[in-house]
Amino acid sequence: MNLERISKLKHTSGDNFFLLAGPCAIEGENMAMRIAEKICTITEALKIPFIFKGSFKKANRSRVDSFTGIGDKKALQILQKVSLAFDVPTVTDIHDVSDADRAAAYVDVLQIPAFLVRQTDLVVAAAKTGKTINLKKGQFMSAESMQHAVTKVTDSGNDKVMITDRGTMFGYQDMIVDFRGIPIMKRYATTVLDITHSLQQPNQSSGVTGGRPEMIETIARAGIATGVDGLFLETHFDPKSAKSDGANMLHLDLLEPLLRNLVALRKVVNTL
Repeated sequence: MNLERISKLKHTSGDNFFLLAGPCAIEGENMAMRIAEKICTITEALKIPFIFKGSFKKANRSRVDSFTGIGDKKALQILQKVSLAFDVPTVTDIHDVSDADRAAAYVDVLQIPAFLVRQTDLVVAAAKTGKTINLKKGQFMSAESMQHAVTKVTDSGNDKVMITDRGTMFGYQDMIVDFRGIPIMKRYATTVLDITHSLQQPNQSSGVTGGRPEMIETIARAGIATGVDGLFLETHFDPKSAKSDGANMLHLDLLEPLLRNLVALRKVVNTL
């Protein structure tokens, strides 16, 4: 996929990886603006193409009392404000066919969650909006099987599609990234590695997903070395207070040194 086709995406002519990053969920306008401003400053300095990420609602939750959002329209409007304020594209995930057109009116990229990537009606509805589609690889799916999800998008008349690997279930409470899948999925579409969800530890007895954020740079470096086109990560200025996925998020203060190291590594990989 030609990244230049994503509106407002900068620095696409270089050989750098691109980045989808932001909080797990939109918790409010101030937090979204604060996180977006910080990431924009860093990615502009490092010339990293950047797409701001934020979920306008959280539908896949372990417990009925878990945070699901601040209101669909309110959160989507905040995503739109981020795009206008910082001149960057935005991405959000959708969970229902009715979400496709509604979210497409506010964001540039529609993301299909890993649990739902085999839902044909959802994938087709997203594709028919004409937006760029980011397909999260199911934790239960092989790299090879993702070609069929991509085909659902392209057969719907939309060739703006990417795949994001977010790890594969390893037992009941751990995830593992099979880096053999990266070159396989790159045959089908632009391929991204989700370096924070890949470190989740789901199915905890508390009903709150755990994680291993101390391994974020390890997974990210391996992804760059394997040749991923882009990286996906969730970040927050106070992960412990985040309303969703705080256990595996990167602290915002750690983002700049991480990205500097990854840009340096990418330059070396590009010479091989």
